Amino acid sequence: MATFLYRWGRLAFRRRWYVALVWAAVLAAVGLGAMKAPGAADEEFSMPGIESQQAFDLLEERFPGTAADGATARVVFVAPGGEKVTATEHKEAVEAAVAELADGSQVASAVDPFEAGAVSEDGSTAYSTVTYEVGAADLTDASTAQLEKTLEQARDSGLTVEAGGTAMEDSGGPGGAAEAIGIAIAAVVLLVTFGSLAAAGLPLLTAVIGVGVSMAAILALSSALGLSTTTGTLAMMLGLAVGIDYALFVVSRYREERAKGTAPQEATALATGTAGSAVVFAGLTVVIALAGLSVVGIPMLTKMGLAAAGAVVVGVLIALTLVPAFLGFWPDAVLSRRARRRGRTEEGAKDNGGTRWARFVLRRPLPVLLLGVVGLGALAIPVADLQLGMPGDEAKSTSTTERRAYDALAEGFGPGFNGPLTVVVDARGAEDPEAAAATVAKEIGGTEGVVSVSPARFNEAGDTAVLSVVPATSPTDERTKDLVTTIRGERPAVAQETGATFDVTGTTALNIDISEKVQSALVPYLIVVVGLAVVLLLLVFRSVLVPLKAALGFLLSVLASLGTVVVVFQQGHGAELLGVETTGPIMSLMPIFLVGIVFGLAMDYEVFLVSRMREAYVHGESPAEAVTSGFRHSARVVTAAALIMIAVFAGFIGESDSMIKMIGFGLASAVLFDAFVVRMAIVPAVLALLGERAWWLPKWLDRILPRVDVEGEALSRPAADAPALPDKEVARA
Repeated sequence: MATFLYRWGRLAFRRRWYVALVWAAVLAAVGLGAMKAPGAADEEFSMPGIESQQAFDLLEERFPGTAADGATARVVFVAPGGEKVTATEHKEAVEAAVAELADGSQVASAVDPFEAGAVSEDGSTAYSTVTYEVGAADLTDASTAQLEKTLEQARDSGLTVEAGGTAMEDSGGPGGAAEAIGIAIAAVVLLVTFGSLAAAGLPLLTAVIGVGVSMAAILALSSALGLSTTTGTLAMMLGLAVGIDYALFVVSRYREERAKGTAPQEATALATGTAGSAVVFAGLTVVIALAGLSVVGIPMLTKMGLAAAGAVVVGVLIALTLVPAFLGFWPDAVLSRRARRRGRTEEGAKDNGGTRWARFVLRRPLPVLLLGVVGLGALAIPVADLQLGMPGDEAKSTSTTERRAYDALAEGFGPGFNGPLTVVVDARGAEDPEAAAATVAKEIGGTEGVVSVSPARFNEAGDTAVLSVVPATSPTDERTKDLVTTIRGERPAVAQETGATFDVTGTTALNIDISEKVQSALVPYLIVVVGLAVVLLLLVFRSVLVPLKAALGFLLSVLASLGTVVVVFQQGHGAELLGVETTGPIMSLMPIFLVGIVFGLAMDYEVFLVSRMREAYVHGESPAEAVTSGFRHSARVVTAAALIMIAVFAGFIGESDSMIKMIGFGLASAVLFDAFVVRMAIVPAVLALLGERAWWLPKWLDRILPRVDVEGEALSRPAADAPALPDKEVARA
């Protein structure tokens, strides 16, 4: 591996113009493909294998054409305190607003609340459902402006008017601003780390090129592969993260080799052969984690994972080809001003903050290990109380009209009104379908926790009915989850009595089922991802204990970060400091995203840090000296990479959306714990306690495992054209 990459890096340096032109051509080709390709379709979320999805599919089959794909807006009208919307003045204002809404160019219908009975019992609140002919992504600016204008006009009459629904969703998203802030912070960190504008700019430039290639490719293939507009979200985030990290690793090793007096071409080849090998295996672990998202069984998540894996592969290729080529264009520009003035300096042999910290840990390995493990373990305890869900408008800020509309409906119609359950009655096996549907409605209506059940609505064939059930509790309340379980538990008795069966669906039931499926898939996902990564790290480090230590440390950091998320966003401790107004269940996909993203970054730090220790060890240093050498060369780079990622993720905490806050906070916490507690403290402490045993590998396993040269053993001779045995193996021989 190291020999191949050494030659590849030297070739890229010598043929830098060809490499640059090839990547320019690739970027132009995928960019042109993205411009010419049909637009990405709206996301069609599906979750095979759960009851609510099966019920929805049955609903589409038995009620063809009724499953509306158009956007909706639920406009809520609330009369001033003590008054009623049914009063003549307010009623006229509501009817005028509904008529104005119905005249919209893309509006299919707007329901009059007084004709549809959509008025609360106390007469204080009414709502109108506006249905559009197109999806939310296809709404024109004129349509959204007309909706906003109508709301303002209705407010002028003295009514409180708010709106929720898919038509109110902001399709722009907050990503652009957060990514720009992250890149700016990354530039500052890199400038401080390297002391050179070129060295700071090179990883940023190559990372942006890699993200450009990846995103353009995703857009070009979106129609052919059925990718949605949201598929590239994870690819952009991770592509930027690993793109900076991988280029940073190669540039750092290049500067180290140049500091020893090595010529630019040779230094580039050595950096590609050594740091590049670590990049390849770090990238493989990330790809494993992302491809493993298919274990969850959510098609959208599988596509996102595979697209992000492709972005990581592009990042690896950029680091191994374009970065060496750019070093060929500007061989001295990436060096610090001091190095350029003084020429050769043995910076690698000097003590720095990394060596001082390593020696501190080596003198006190047991206290450091206990403090790190106990601290992260304490933070992980709240995970036992983890509740997953899919929060909706209730999790948004009260400054948004969607949240105010949600609160107004809950106050006027009850908390369960915002999350009705849809019961699909399949009466094909019943002798009297109408009687069977009535029995189902009566049985469910008598269940504790049910406020009301609507009359059955049959399809044209008369063999399938739909009931709307309003719970007494909110959609995210645990009692609503228990109610869904109770209703489903009544099915066998009803089927035996009537010959008909039923399924429960609707947004609330779908969210409950998704949460349960994701929670049950989390452990298999961890087993697959961590297990494959252990095997890969076994090849890299040729040690049994080092990969196990890496995996256990990762699990500890992930559990600790999930615990902090539960403490803040579910239990509410310190939530006000982050601007979180409403606490509740943790977003269902949050743990999966956290594991996938952080696993990749954690293995980056593990491979780059420990591979330098392994490199020093196989070249004759003692275990303790190897740990110190690893920190001397890698601590500053790993610290910079971690700080960049923390800054990028923490930038999302400032967004108003509670879900985005949660993701940003969780990822920033996980990187903080993994990089600075696990990799920089627990890892050297464990290696110090294990000593020679850390690098133990059974002889039978040593014979079976293929040899991959990650430490650059084959490059120990100047010619670098034949693999060289490690110093310790020479001694044994």
